[in-house]
Amino acid sequence: MRLRKLTTQNLKLKTRAQRPAKDLKAIARAFSDAEVERARRSLMRRDPRLRALIKKHGACGITKHRTRDPFASLVGTITSQQLSTKAADTIYKRVVDLVGGKERLTPDALLAADPKALRAAGLSNQKVAYVRDLADRVKSGALDLHALDGHADEEVIAAITAVKGLGRWSAQMFLMFRLNRPDIWPIGDLGIVRGVQHLHGMKRRPSPKTMERLGEAWRPYRSIAAWYLWRISD
Repeated sequence: MRLRKLTTQNLKLKTRAQRPAKDLKAIARAFSDAEVERARRSLMRRDPRLRALIKKHGACGITKHRTRDPFASLVGTITSQQLSTKAADTIYKRVVDLVGGKERLTPDALLAADPKALRAAGLSNQKVAYVRDLADRVKSGALDLHALDGHADEEVIAAITAVKGLGRWSAQMFLMFRLNRPDIWPIGDLGIVRGVQHLHGMKRRPSPKTMERLGEAWRPYRSIAAWYLWRISD
């Protein structure tokens, strides 16, 4: 069944007070820097292969990517789709400059921007449509990004993927880098797939089923493991 309008009410996201006690454990929360460090040490103890990778790259920087503005975070996610990090950063900066700076990257500003100017900044026609759909939903209140913090991972994914151009991967990136959820495992990300392949010395890229199985060893800190696996691609 397709969700037409994704507000907190329409998604029927229960408050903590309304949820049964057994369901409270399912609500993820952001990791603090101290908790990230404890997770890093735990992964090092449990997995010799991952330990070598973690030692090589030092402290995990997953919390450094957190932005105060979830809307800007998703605009960046749409911008980065199917692009190298360098190209995505360049285009995102042009979009930010077009609206007058990071503080002015708002739904109103994006909707007011000339689509031709957005295309000139480097966004494809499709991505222009995506960022405008995102802006329209946030402005209208159909999607309340600030209300997502504190809700279960799958509820957040349901809300994010209702936006045109934002699939499960995009929602997982939002969970990891904006909400800093500890146990996100984006098995569809090519960098993660290549990282697992390299870590385990595989001749072929692992299948989604294999990715799921191997990721079980890193629960409940798969976000942290993923951050280090990306370093292999970097």
